[in-house]
Amino acid sequence: MNKRVFWFYGALLVSIIVLVLLFTRSSVLTIALDKNSTIPLGTFITWAGIISLPLALYWGIYNLRKPSLRFHKFLALLLKVVLVISLLWVPISYGLAGNLSFTFSETTTFQGGQLAMRIFWILSYGIAIGTISIVLLYWISLVFKKNQ
Repeated sequence: MNKRVFWFYGALLVSIIVLVLLFTRSSVLTIALDKNSTIPLGTFITWAGIISLPLALYWGIYNLRKPSLRFHKFLALLLKVVLVISLLWVPISYGLAGNLSFTFSETTTFQGGQLAMRIFWILSYGIAIGTISIVLLYWISLVFKKNQ
């Protein structure tokens, strides 16, 4: 097994494990990493999943790593943007929530407030939706390429 295949299956496995933990609402996600119980393990588990999803796509599709067609170059650029955003997910989310458990309230200030919460959810879902959209657009481009 070469490195690319190893990294692809590793990222895919991490994505699947994190999805299972999130969908089952596993108690592992609520384990506190500090004495004050303000930093849940779920933050970093979710972050690993958010990073591994676009990484699985990157390592799994050669044309998104080394694109030759103009459209694939565009998709590769989008994938890199999604990957950078996923790497910055925790720092951005911390800035929005003001805490590492990413809890929001009804405050009138931006940080920790309702607008910040909406931006947090758009960011979080945007990474997954962006990655899925890239793979769907890539598959559609392959269909059109075969029809030409």
